Parts: sequence; structure tokens; C-alpha cells
Amino acid sequence: MQSDLWERAVTYAAIGATQAPDLLRHPPAGYRPLERIARIGHGQARYDYAWQTALTWGIQRTSGFRVTLTDAPPEVGEASYTPISFDAGGQPIAPATITDADEVVYDANGARLLAPGDTALLGIGLGITFPVRVIYVVDEPRRRGFAYGTLPGHPEDGEESWMIDHRDDDSVWITIRAFSRPANRWWWAVYPALRIMQEYYTRRYLRALAGPIS
Repeated sequence: MQSDLWERAVTYAAIGATQAPDLLRHPPAGYRPLERIARIGHGQARYDYAWQTALTWGIQRTSGFRVTLTDAPPEVGEASYTPISFDAGGQPIAPATITDADEVVYDANGARLLAPGDTALLGIGLGITFPVRVIYVVDEPRRRGFAYGTLPGHPEDGEESWMIDHRDDDSVWITIRAFSRPANRWWWAVYPALRIMQEYYTRRYLRALAGPIS
């Protein structure tokens, strides 16, 4: 039974560390860092399509995962890490979409945008699921994305983020960052297979938002 999944804490201590500028040089002790960046198009339409897809679990679904959301009380989000963004002058950047922590926000197609504290099971068939929780959401006019952390039952411990950037030259990019390690001795025994699987899905993530805009 997974009805109590929302009650479980994430399986690592460095919550929010995918935001660290020096993640690749100084990852949390014992964890392997990862970063991949790809251009996925240009223009406002591509950016809107990309960030709305990202914030409705579309990257995961397009990459082959079945996403099953689990109910959680609103207070679960209170312990989530939600970074404050600042501009070059040091002034806080007002959220572009999410105006209230208790407000449910939807994209142009009526799909609910994910929020810190959301908990989900990512399935790949054969009964294999990966429980995760949304740790933070970035919601700026030209940069949007989110990160999730692993929950008990996931083969790895760690965090992964997906950020969509609309740059000054009108190009649109996705950045994937993560730090992870096998969750237990059994998964350490098959660590090479885990790394192959991670790389496989990372490549699929990079291609997930480059398709046609409907």
C-alpha cells in the first residue's frame, strides 16, 4: 500500500542542492553529480510549451514514465524547499505564475501545475515504480522548472531538477542537474546498470521538449 507515501521523508539530507552553482565540483559527500544542457528551440511559443510541459510532468510522461500522483495534505508543502530568486541588482523576482502557496494553478490546457510537496509514483512497467516528491519550483518570467527528491522505495537516493531557460537571444534551453547514489546494498551491486538507466532517461528528457508545438 502506498496510501501513506506523503508521510515519508525524502531519503537524503542535501535538500535543494541541485541549485548549488558548484554542484559538479562539490556535490554532497558520497553522491555522483550530473548536468546536461541542450537547446530545444527558440521563441516565446517554444518557451511556453516547454515550461508548461515540464511543470505538468510532461517530460517524464513523454520519456516513457507512467506518472501516478498521490494525495497529500497542503501542510506537506510547508517543509519543502522553495528558493527565492533575485535579479542582478539583488531584488527579489516576483513569481510569474504561482502567486499564492495555497493556490492551485493550471496551464493553458487546463492541466494542474505541480507544486512543492507534490508526491508521485513514476512507473516504467513490470510493476517497477519510483516514488518521488517535488522539492522546489522555480517560477520566473524567463526561467521555470522544478526538482524532485527520492522517497523510500526508490532505487537511488538523491535529487534531480529540470529547468527551462528563455535566453536573451530568444533561444530556449533545458538544463538537467542531479546528484544520486544507490539506495542500498542491493542497488550498489547493480550500480553499473543504474548508471546506464539514468543516462538513457536523461537523453530522453533532453529530447522530450523538442517536438512540435500543438
